[in-house]
Amino acid sequence: MEDFYINSTSQNNSSDYSNITSNNDNFEHVMFIMNVVEYIIIGIGLPLTLVAIYALYSLVRNDHVAPIYVINLLITDLIQLCCLIVKVASLKNWTMGNGIVYLFHRFAVAASIFFMVCVALERYLVVAWPLWYRFRRTIKTSVVVCVAVWIFALVLFLTFYFWFDKKVYPTVSAVVLLLPFPLLIFFLGGTLKALSACRIPSDEKRRIVGVLVLVLLIYTLLFMPRLIWLLSDEGRNNFILRSLSDMFVKLSPLADLFLYVFMRKGIIDKLLASVCCCRMDSNDVGKSSGNDDSIYTVSSV
Repeated sequence: MEDFYINSTSQNNSSDYSNITSNNDNFEHVMFIMNVVEYIIIGIGLPLTLVAIYALYSLVRNDHVAPIYVINLLITDLIQLCCLIVKVASLKNWTMGNGIVYLFHRFAVAASIFFMVCVALERYLVVAWPLWYRFRRTIKTSVVVCVAVWIFALVLFLTFYFWFDKKVYPTVSAVVLLLPFPLLIFFLGGTLKALSACRIPSDEKRRIVGVLVLVLLIYTLLFMPRLIWLLSDEGRNNFILRSLSDMFVKLSPLADLFLYVFMRKGIIDKLLASVCCCRMDSNDVGKSSGNDDSIYTVSSV
């Protein structure tokens, strides 16, 4: 009887050890994949983001108003990439300073979501309220809005992080993260409705819709998994689900670069035309070919 007990105990210990070893192997495998993806995000995202910011800044100096929101969105991406560099560089030597970097990363993510809403709102106003937007769109107004967004994101983040209990914080964060979703859907629906009665060249219409659809897709595919993870009690204890949702958020700087591409004229117009299964009128082509390096030409209509 004692021999049976000893054998059973040894088998159970062996089984527990095998499970621990298997979990450690899975953990190391997931961490290796995440590190590789992070290196790819940094290597591709950092130089392209800097180039995009410089290109858009040159347009702002020429009194183009609309790119200001996109520039701030790319600045939030730049902050996220810098935090990711610090995290990768000090992976084996975690200190209190890295915890501060983690907070900066979360703050930049929150600010990026708000600026995505600003980009969608700006496109909606251009089409749905063109006269109102024409007389109120100035660089000064856009800068004031951007400063307000930065302050709001900082205050909101610090309040939620230090004021609410750690058990309540995930739920509150999920609710705040869900708020932009109906706004993005409303802006897209309102823009589609207003475009039918708007005198805008067909290529400009496709570009506006493309930007709004892309913003909604980026938010849905990259940020909604994080929201689901925050609201799921079982998911919060699942390392793989947490890692996947975190990785989707880290991919947002690369996805935001497609916004810059969608706003430029040229090849993207041909792509959108083929997707929409329609052709641009010769007059529209003549209007759009006059300034291939500009974006947001609707804003000057």
